[in-house]
Amino acid sequence: MKEFKENATLESRKKRMEKANRLTTGTYEELYNYRTDSYINNLINYTYLSIWDVLLFMFIGMAFFKTGVLTGTATTKLYALMCIGGMGLGLLISYYQLQPLIDAKFNRFEYKKNIAISFYEAGRTLRSLGFLGLLMLLHKSGIFKWFFKMMRPVGQMAFTNYLSQSIIGACIFYGIGFGLFGKLQRYEVYGIVMCIWLFQIVFSHVWMHYFLYGPFEWLWRSLTYWKKQPFIKNQQQ
Repeated sequence: MKEFKENATLESRKKRMEKANRLTTGTYEELYNYRTDSYINNLINYTYLSIWDVLLFMFIGMAFFKTGVLTGTATTKLYALMCIGGMGLGLLISYYQLQPLIDAKFNRFEYKKNIAISFYEAGRTLRSLGFLGLLMLLHKSGIFKWFFKMMRPVGQMAFTNYLSQSIIGACIFYGIGFGLFGKLQRYEVYGIVMCIWLFQIVFSHVWMHYFLYGPFEWLWRSLTYWKKQPFIKNQQQ
């Protein structure tokens, strides 16, 4: 609570505004220094908490793989239960978690004064289970084969698409590009997200037509085996 009180002061707000201006108008060197400081701070403050978060989902994933949930061999009833139960409870928890924040007009200090316990992690975990159940139901139904076929190249280039989203986002929002950080409404940001997704879907299809792996997947694979891997499809033949 002490940290939130300090962040709510006028001086603290001015510092955050200066940081935001550095993101939108600063040079690459200024941006690099800012992000380095932020990364080191997160590394110190969140590493301990993140370890347990990662391990939790890793163990859940291992259990789901062993029981056939991830491979599509579990029963339709189980997937339906995951979907309805996970999404239903997860969205309900998220509503009661987020509504006070909306009522406080996204003032996190006022929000923290009225919320004693955070259920964010519980809601996030349940929603994840719900989404997994929904995807597996769609997969088992066979109705959405076209969708999974469309998304297959995107999944084959998951590492590249993940990194390229950060690169594209930096070019759009930071001062080294268009400097739109803090200048768009939420619905406008969603529009940009949709454009990036559409671009990546099309790009992934074109790329995987000619290459065996995404560029970063190929680099990672070559480093793993410590040997240059085939890249162009004709090379493998």
